[in-house]
Formats: sequence, structure tokens, C-alpha cells
Amino acid sequence: MRTQRLAGAVISLLTLALTATGCGESGSRSESGNGNGNGSGSSGTAKDAGTSVTADRVEPLATVPEPRLPVTVDSADGTEVTVTSADRLVPLTGSLNEIVFTLGLGKRVVARDITATFEQAEKLPVVTRAHDVSAESVLSLRPTLVIAETTTGPAEAVDQIRDAGIPLLVVEPAKGLDDVGRRIATVAHALGVDAAGDELSARTAERIAAVQKRIPAPEDGEKPRVAFLYLRGSASVYLLGGRDSGASSLLEAAGAVDAGKESGLAKDFTAITSEALAKAAPDAILLMSKGLESVGGPDGLVEIPGVAETPAGLDRRFVSVDDGVLLNYGPRTDQVLASLVEQLYPDGA
Repeated sequence: MRTQRLAGAVISLLTLALTATGCGESGSRSESGNGNGNGSGSSGTAKDAGTSVTADRVEPLATVPEPRLPVTVDSADGTEVTVTSADRLVPLTGSLNEIVFTLGLGKRVVARDITATFEQAEKLPVVTRAHDVSAESVLSLRPTLVIAETTTGPAEAVDQIRDAGIPLLVVEPAKGLDDVGRRIATVAHALGVDAAGDELSARTAERIAAVQKRIPAPEDGEKPRVAFLYLRGSASVYLLGGRDSGASSLLEAAGAVDAGKESGLAKDFTAITSEALAKAAPDAILLMSKGLESVGGPDGLVEIPGVAETPAGLDRRFVSVDDGVLLNYGPRTDQVLASLVEQLYPDGA
């Protein structure tokens, strides 16, 4: 959520895990409510394992745009889609929900994915859970446009929506920071609000750049090595992220080294082993907040074979970010990046 961020077999495994644990659903008040109203910031440092960027609200553009339709757009699955109305929108991923709301069109959204945990969307009906779309639920809401990703499925549900005559646009998932502006522009164009897309892309890029200016130079000249672990303890899912996990771009933007990628892991995820962790030798470990909770917090994390022996485990230097925003690469990417920077460099950011 890339090439595909998760390979086919891993997507299936993670889907089962996400469904089993209710990842990102509205138990997210614990993940996302600090009451500051802007969804930014974090508390504590990297050694306070369990701190996370808050994800309680998105910040829409100040001016609500008026869609100029119809438009005809190319869909990522090779089809051509003509959009004639943006009155009833169904974005089928949390990231797409976030983009539509931030463009200022949230009042037109009639459904959400389970990972759309921000406050403005929380009362909307859930029509897809971890890539498991309910076509019947979508169709019952009489959407005028459905927006999906290439990883959205099952294929039968997507076909059923299209066969009902509903315009369905498929967009490429995000792989990294370079995709943030592209995805915003793609969605904005499909909704007939190109100017709003340009404004949001520029705002997001400016905020990301501002965060990066705060990253301190490493005192010893060595960038921190950070390993991304995907954990779902209740489903016995323990994975170490590699080059295509989706986290590399974010870690590198935060002035860090992706330890899994650097250690030679060319694919997206591999099962955690003591040998793999020793080779990665992370100074810090990045996790989704629900993943950390699922293994019993920091005390449970160091019980996973190999973790306690890493520099990160010895120092208990763990960084957690809310599941609903970590790998979205959407309009709140600056907030995710700011949380990483604050936790990785507590004395200098």
C-alpha cells in the first residue's frame, strides 16, 4: 500500500493479520486522539517506545473547490474512465480517503476503508477492510465515483462494481515521497479540481521540506540505521522490511538508513530471524503502533528472537507511528516525517 508495496503472498498474509486484529479501525481513538486538532506532533522520544504521530484529523484546504466535470481519465488498470459527478464518492483505501478529504471534498464522501481513522471520516460506513471490498455495501450507497488502488480486491468485487455501471478509477499505490504529489494530482484531476490539487501538492511539499530542514547532522557522521518491523502478534506475523517495504523513502527522508535494505534485503518483507536482525544491526526500530501493542509493547518486543541483541534492542530505541498514516504518503506525510525526526533525534530536532 507498490511496484506493489507488498508482494502477493505477503499481502495475503498481512490481510489475514489486519483482519484478525482490526488494524486501523476506530479503536483508533487510542492511536489518534491528542486533541490538538491538527493531527501533528508526538510525545516523548525514541526511547519511550510506543510514542506515535497522532492522526485524529486532516486539514482540508481553506477554500472548498467546485468540481468541473465531466473529465475522462486513464485508469491504472488500462481502462478509460469518464467521471460525470463527484456527488457521492467512495475511496477504497485510507490514503485515498485522506486525499479527498484534504482537497476539501469530504462532504461528498459516503464510505471509507477501515484504515481511514481520522476524525472527519470516522462515522462513515466501512465498505472495505484490508483490501477486502464488499461490493454490495459499495453499491448500496449509490456512488457516482469509486476510487481504488491496484492492490484493491478481490477482483470479483471490483468487477461487480464496474459491471453495475459505476465509474471506477484505479490509481497506483504510493512507493515513497516522490509519489505524494503524483497521487494528489491524479485524484484531483479525476474529481475536476485540478487547481486544488496543485495547491495541496505545493502545500504538502513545502511542509515536508520544512521538516527536513530541522534534521540535525549526525554527531559522529554516521546516519542512524533503522529497521522497519511489521508485527501482528495475535496472528504470529513477524516481518522485517526490505528495499520494497514502503518505508525506505520515509526513513531516508528523515536522515536515516533503512537497515533492512542496506543489509541486502531486496524484496519487501522477510520473516524475522536472529541472523537477519544481526546483519541489519539497527540503531533504532520503526513499528506501527498497533504492531507494537500486539506483541506486548517494548517488553514483548525484546522477546522476539534477535531483537534484544541489536543496538536498538540494547538501547530500547523504538519508534512507533500510527498505523493509519505511516505508509500512506499522502497530505499528512510531513506529520509522519516530523514524528520520525522528533523520535530519532530527541536532543537535536
